Amino acid sequence: MSKAIAAFIVLVSPAWAGPVTVLALGDSLTQGYGLVQDQGFVPQMQKWLEDQGIEARLVNGGVSGDTTAGGAARVEWSLTEEVGAMIVTLGGNDLLRGIDPAVSRENLEKILQVAKARDIEVLLVGMSAPGNYGAAYKADFDAIYPDLAQSYDTLYAANFFAGLGEGTPAELRAYFQPDGIHPNAEGVGRIVEALGPRVVDLIAATK
Repeated sequence: MSKAIAAFIVLVSPAWAGPVTVLALGDSLTQGYGLVQDQGFVPQMQKWLEDQGIEARLVNGGVSGDTTAGGAARVEWSLTEEVGAMIVTLGGNDLLRGIDPAVSRENLEKILQVAKARDIEVLLVGMSAPGNYGAAYKADFDAIYPDLAQSYDTLYAANFFAGLGEGTPAELRAYFQPDGIHPNAEGVGRIVEALGPRVVDLIAATK
């Protein structure tokens, strides 16, 4: 191969030829609250991908206590030039505060609008509202994620905690820290195992 041809191939090679950078935009569930650094969601997902032979670089964009409003406020500067895909896991703190689902929907839509404008692939990870706010609140909140995923043609995972499976509160408690809100290292591992294939789909969508 001549040097001229080799140089041409380099010039026309797509920018995604190297490992894609994935921003994990979220709250304390993403940030790894209460865990040592390598036990959090992002480090465990990074290792899981490496074990599957998937080349990617995950960036921890989790901020403890963040609501959907916080995510919407920082998404533009969080999406740096090297980011090619984004995992969005926000809404848990909206639920804890009983924020109007219409407000949460508007904030998540702002995040997806920014991603769409920048041609960033998105995996939207849903949350399920508890029943203590009433059936109408739960229906309105739970509908946010599938509706937006369809409207913005994003990848979608219905529930961040799906990997913990079904069980009694006592059985599920084994996967949580003492606060009953944040998963422990084993719980994160189960969450990563279940969500990992969707992250692989997200990375593939950037190619």
